[in-house]
Amino acid sequence: MKHNGKIIIGLIIFLVLITLPIWYNMATGDNDRPEVEVLTKNIPGKDKCVMPAEEMRAKHMDLVVEWREKVVREGERIHTTPDGRKFNMSLTHTCLDCHSNKAQFCDKCHDYTGVKPYCWTCHIDPKEVNR
Repeated sequence: MKHNGKIIIGLIIFLVLITLPIWYNMATGDNDRPEVEVLTKNIPGKDKCVMPAEEMRAKHMDLVVEWREKVVREGERIHTTPDGRKFNMSLTHTCLDCHSNKAQFCDKCHDYTGVKPYCWTCHIDPKEVNR
């Protein structure tokens, strides 16, 4: 019982140290997401993305993994959206047909979040392809 004051002070110091990165980011404004340039091409029949923008921001990695599993393991190549539109399950021929600037579209966010996607271990980096 005689160490209650030390325990409370220790807990306060612990909480301050644990939450310090949050306070630092709020104070400096380092929590701003990068502005991604969505440079879409005008391709007939591809006027809408596979999913709404907010859903793609949050779940595109799940979609790409799902497509990989279906194409490679099940031989399925066509993705049908809930509204009936059909897309070829292809990173380079569906996603990058519309969002062709990998450096401005993919790399900005992946660099910001520290994510190292392994897409390009199998796929050809779009800057290597003559379009």
